[in-house]
Amino acid sequence: MTSNVNTTYIVTISCPNRPGIVAGISHGLAELGANITEAQQFDETESRQFFMRIVFEIPQDATDRSVLENEFSRLAREFSMSWSLTTTNVRPKVLILVSRFDHCLVDLLYRWRIGELAIDPVGIISNHPREIYRHLDFDGIPFHHLPITPVTKLEQEARIIQIMDESGAELVVLARYMQILSNELSCRLSGRCINIHHSFLPGFKGARPYHQAFARGVKLIGATAHYVTSDLDEGPIIEQDVERISHADTPDDLVRKGRDIERRVLARAVRYHIERRAIMNGHKTIVFTS
Repeated sequence: MTSNVNTTYIVTISCPNRPGIVAGISHGLAELGANITEAQQFDETESRQFFMRIVFEIPQDATDRSVLENEFSRLAREFSMSWSLTTTNVRPKVLILVSRFDHCLVDLLYRWRIGELAIDPVGIISNHPREIYRHLDFDGIPFHHLPITPVTKLEQEARIIQIMDESGAELVVLARYMQILSNELSCRLSGRCINIHHSFLPGFKGARPYHQAFARGVKLIGATAHYVTSDLDEGPIIEQDVERISHADTPDDLVRKGRDIERRVLARAVRYHIERRAIMNGHKTIVFTS
């Protein structure tokens, strides 16, 4: 008897553009009994690279994953294609790093609890002790206090890597983690570490950026979520947003509005990543928004 239960897959691909890519993929999936429910594609004319995200369903007893992987391996050989295949019923394991400001952490946990973010938080790491967050219920998520000094930085990062390995974390989110990762750790986390950063024009570096923005009379404030690279705050951008302000806004108003922007931008970036909507393309990303 044929099962009525379907498994939903997401496949993302990138390859040099040429005729026949979409036809080849569609034909291969059809031959395996798959039903495409969503498809987005983009041809970047500058690099002549082709990008695509496909969501498809297939009966559980029609074929197993190894058959699908063999088919995409065949297509990869034919089209010089990089690809990634995942199922929608698997919740990515996420490790969240945070410092004193907890607004992004709280927002991520809330969206997780109500089912808006299909993630599995496997740990929270902070360079501040648990008492800083005494008002928060981590709902059984392991908390790790890893203090850091210039002398202990490499030791602390080695512990972060150990926690990642032990927890099986697939994604690291820097939810206002106010520490600069080493080049070694940044390279290790390439493509699976997201940071949130305030973004202003002009760029205000150092302490109290919102107060610096107030002093310069900026008219827009914003935030940027990006993949972490060894280039500080210059990784491929996933999501951005801005909000207009006026001369009547105080520094506290800027901080309040800035935190709100940071929360929503980081949440969208995490969702785009776990839904395989963001594909790195050198210094940029291709983001197939929903």
